Amino acid sequence: MSVAGPASRSFLDTNILVYADDPRDPAKQAVAIGLVRDHLRRRTGVVSIQVLQEYFVSATGKLRLDADLAKRRIEVFANLSVVEPAVSNTLAAIDIYRLHRVSFWDALILHCAKQAGCRVLLTEDMQHGQTIDGVRIVNPFR
Repeated sequence: MSVAGPASRSFLDTNILVYADDPRDPAKQAVAIGLVRDHLRRRTGVVSIQVLQEYFVSATGKLRLDADLAKRRIEVFANLSVVEPAVSNTLAAIDIYRLHRVSFWDALILHCAKQAGCRVLLTEDMQHGQTIDGVRIVNPFR
């Protein structure tokens, strides 16, 4: 499933990775698995260190995955492009937080998406259709 154009890079938020491992909602799980597979295959998917860390916490907590399995899953997700934020990214996220009134963590994800050249952020946690700082928010589960 491609939400953006054929060569477009998309940033995958934590909830996409979590739903890929969550059998409680088979429809969302199928969409999430399709997105991860498609972006891995086309080399168009991007995540950040923050997303991988949040995935580990959710997978071992909410989903009760074994830590070793969650680690192996992160090793797979790390085959996507990974943004490693620096202090300058934190400062830019603070500006997004102040200007757009989103949470700091969402602002950091938005900035990392922009920094990585993504025009689309795939998430269900922000307002679908909104564009912030040049990044369009798309809820692929709608």
